[in-house]
Amino acid sequence: MSQQHTAATPRKAKAPPPPGQGRGGLARYVIAAALARTADGGAVVAVVLLVTSSGGSGTLAGVLGACITAPHLVGPFVARSLDLAQDGRKVIAAACLLYATALTAGVLTYGHVPAVLTGLLLATAGTCGSLLTGGISSRLPAIVGPRLRTQRRAQGWDVATYGIGGTVGPSLVAALSGWATPTAAALTLAAVAATAAGGVLLLPFTAPSHTGDRTTILKPGATLALIARTGHLRRTVYLTMIVALSVAALPVTAVHTTKTLGVEPATAAVLTAAYGLGNLTGSIAVMIFPLTGHPDRLMRRLALGVAAGLLTAAASPTFTATIAAYALTGILNSCFFASTLAARTEYAPRGARSQVFIWVAALKITSGSAGTALAGSLTGANVRLPLLVGLLAVSAAVAVATVEARFTKAAEKYPCL
Repeated sequence: MSQQHTAATPRKAKAPPPPGQGRGGLARYVIAAALARTADGGAVVAVVLLVTSSGGSGTLAGVLGACITAPHLVGPFVARSLDLAQDGRKVIAAACLLYATALTAGVLTYGHVPAVLTGLLLATAGTCGSLLTGGISSRLPAIVGPRLRTQRRAQGWDVATYGIGGTVGPSLVAALSGWATPTAAALTLAAVAATAAGGVLLLPFTAPSHTGDRTTILKPGATLALIARTGHLRRTVYLTMIVALSVAALPVTAVHTTKTLGVEPATAAVLTAAYGLGNLTGSIAVMIFPLTGHPDRLMRRLALGVAAGLLTAAASPTFTATIAAYALTGILNSCFFASTLAARTEYAPRGARSQVFIWVAALKITSGSAGTALAGSLTGANVRLPLLVGLLAVSAAVAVATVEARFTKAAEKYPCL
């Protein structure tokens, strides 16, 4: 483990950040990333409100909402263009503009054309979504420079942009839908995505990873195979997926938990807000006190922290204690997310870094969607069951990762065994 971790440092040190990067570049990055993720984070809510407010069925609302999220899994097959490009900013900016255009067309045509066509337009926007998340994150290491501590602090800012997008996006949609219409809210998100395109183009230029030889850029299948056979990256993927699946239960169980605690169902929003504020607090903590140590070990420890947070949320006897448990879980999940960004940055080969970022992001979103569906089915049996299943899944994944890491370390130390 240590060999790979230290080996990455000299490689980065050969390419110091050019003038114009550093703090100025990071500030521009945060603005562009927050805008893009606000658009992506609020789109599903906007589509669901658009359908339900116009008398559409819940099933149709769910299907059209899934058209935004499900295509994120196609992202890794689009990501290769980012590694191949001479200027990755143009690829991401184009994705932002296509996202804005497709979302606008999907919203304006809803109810005037067959739902299938609207779904295809929304799916086009969803296909660009992974470039607005993992694609933008893959630009960060080159922007902030090679110093490990600086990168870890910048990853805290990156986590914050995800938290802002996941909180501000839906909140903006809810406010604009109440003040105007869901259509106006969705069009506002499209405008935000288009603005993000301009922000991306203002980011500092970073040289392409292929250095002129495009044959060194792996294809999507080869990248996935690389992840599967590389211990550090493999553990990054399955720990990220399991944690995402587990914490996705929190918003679902929040509604049902209010019933068992004897409080108004509307107060479930307080629990969700506590989790969101916890995420934001955790990202601020990482900015001030950057994570130290090997990402592989950090991920395992922080994943166990998330499991402990889920246990606390499941066992909390009062509403006040449950609020605190949700906030704690948010903090720990935010720190865990920062550790996965560090792992992707430090363990991914330069020629496939963008694809690795997007593969992990796409699989994370897919797992989160599966976790929401699973939690919805389990709450019928017991309100706390989704949280208990989640903490057991995370604990098992950490155990497997620990055994795998120790076995690999022993094999490197005693190759003849």
